[in-house]
Amino acid sequence: MIKKIIYVVRHCKAVGQPSESPLTEEGLKQSRYLVEFFSNKNIERIISSPFLRAIESVEPLSNNKNVKIEIDERLSERILSTTDLPDWYGKLKDTFKHKHLKFEGGESSNEAANRILNVVDDVFKSKIENTLIVTHGNIMSLLLNHYNDKFGFDGWNNLSNPDVFQLILIKNEVHMERIWR
Repeated sequence: MIKKIIYVVRHCKAVGQPSESPLTEEGLKQSRYLVEFFSNKNIERIISSPFLRAIESVEPLSNNKNVKIEIDERLSERILSTTDLPDWYGKLKDTFKHKHLKFEGGESSNEAANRILNVVDDVFKSKIENTLIVTHGNIMSLLLNHYNDKFGFDGWNNLSNPDVFQLILIKNEVHMERIWR
């Protein structure tokens, strides 16, 4: 029986939120630690958000495993709004309860979740057994919420940078586990 594994990685600590924000010095150290963390795991494919902080998080691992990083726009962080929301934290919390809720220029939780779920579905349908995807906290939380409805706003709030979950597909059933310690 073929078992498929997807390692879902939240990027390491970064300087800011814009797509071009690089990793901090601590984030660069964390990216090197990811190499050690995944040293005993078979990684056949790496797919990353196009955001610099995501790419920099897995570059050392990509080099170590000799696996090219594929960029997938669907792994970009969710856009809550294109306007400044001084109360963004409360508004984000509301979007975990009301998944169709969206703000000016932004995506609903459902829209953002569908993007990352399409990536995961494509990976599970592929012939490759061990894939790593690197993305961002909000969209990652929406993915994890799909497989465990108890993983909501508080789950997002308790993610670390980096963080790692694994999704294991066995007989058309997905099992989710946090493996980052």
